[in-house]
Amino acid sequence: MTQLIIAILLWLLSFTTTLAQTINWKNLKKEEKHLLNATVGWEHGLVYGVAYGYKLKTKLPIVVDASFSIPSGETVFDDFKTKIGGQINVYQINNFHFNASLHGIYRRYENPLVTLQNFGADATVVIGYYKPKWFTAIELGFDKAIVTHFKHTEIYREVYPAVKDGWYEPSTGGNANYGIQGGYSFHRNDITLRLGKVISQDFKTEPMVPFYIQLGYNYKL
Repeated sequence: MTQLIIAILLWLLSFTTTLAQTINWKNLKKEEKHLLNATVGWEHGLVYGVAYGYKLKTKLPIVVDASFSIPSGETVFDDFKTKIGGQINVYQINNFHFNASLHGIYRRYENPLVTLQNFGADATVVIGYYKPKWFTAIELGFDKAIVTHFKHTEIYREVYPAVKDGWYEPSTGGNANYGIQGGYSFHRNDITLRLGKVISQDFKTEPMVPFYIQLGYNYKL
């Protein structure tokens, strides 16, 4: 039973790469307040996502955002991830920008044995060179699964009848990711690309597919 739970948790954590909205801060004009985003990427499977961001009227550029993503599969909404939080352009020297983001996460995963619901958080630091037409940057992020709810199916109970449903603590683990991102901007549009690697929080264990890639499109208005 212990091995099965660990396997399920590792499967859950395989969907924790911090695929957030990618912004060209140098191309974000004062009058542009809304950011619409669509992405497709490989995150231990083919993943589709949409996001909305709103730029606040603050001294430091801040965008609060929310996103929703699902992996491709036969049953839609069996598995999904939602994020809400924000990104801030902390500091800049000429064309070099230092950015940070923090998001709260809710995700759901279902298989024939158990349905998992998880609350977590992720943080990312991005340092890059930004121009109005293009940008390139490096990124470093960490995703933590804090608390998970288990609801076991009858199939599972036939083998382990004493199993209990409910919330399990402490945290079930986390993943770190590092990589590069870049993009091309024109008018109100951005086309972005991110790619990198994922490793568990012990910095020793890699998932079955230890890389991620994401193609994104932003429209600003």
